[in-house]
Amino acid sequence: MRFVPLEKLINLCDGYSRQFKIDSLQLLLVQHEGERYLFEAHCPHRSHPLQAAVIGDGMIRCPLHHYDFSLSDGRLLHATEQPCRALRTFEVVYEGNELGLLLEY
Repeated sequence: MRFVPLEKLINLCDGYSRQFKIDSLQLLLVQHEGERYLFEAHCPHRSHPLQAAVIGDGMIRCPLHHYDFSLSDGRLLHATEQPCRALRTFEVVYEGNELGLLLEY
């Protein structure tokens, strides 16, 4: 496993949202109500970018078709068309003054 730093803790605040490309992964890091979340950057329904998603009440809502996913585990909470798989989430890891994730070699 290797630690991949994404952001310095000093730069994070509520409303923070930034997309990262790590190898073949497109990730979105957000901070909402003091909690940090890391998940895939595109909706699993139709692959729409989640950068402009609405976040609140423990969920993230895709701005295109209004699919709702749990912030904590990515499970699908509401679908407006056919159901889709869960939103892939990643564990946020802290190392020193940085936040990142662990990737397998």
